[in-house]
Amino acid sequence: MPYFDADKFEKKLKQKLKAKTKKMGKVKIKSSRSSGFYFLGFLGAVIYFVSHAHGFWDGVLGFLKALVWPAFLVYQAFVSLHG
Repeated sequence: MPYFDADKFEKKLKQKLKAKTKKMGKVKIKSSRSSGFYFLGFLGAVIYFVSHAHGFWDGVLGFLKALVWPAFLVYQAFVSLHG
């Protein structure tokens, strides 16, 4: 059975952690092109839901619905697929 050198292991571990943390600091955040599509969909949903509102609180509810419009879209797609 080979001898385990704790000091050597600790030194290698520290070097690996230092190298990994240097790489993590250089992570770049990329913007998505789909965010523009989502924003246009959000604006369209706000206009649709608020224009069909009959009062102030219906308008507020319409704005909140516009925030989650993709959920409505996916739900309707599944309803139409299921039959």
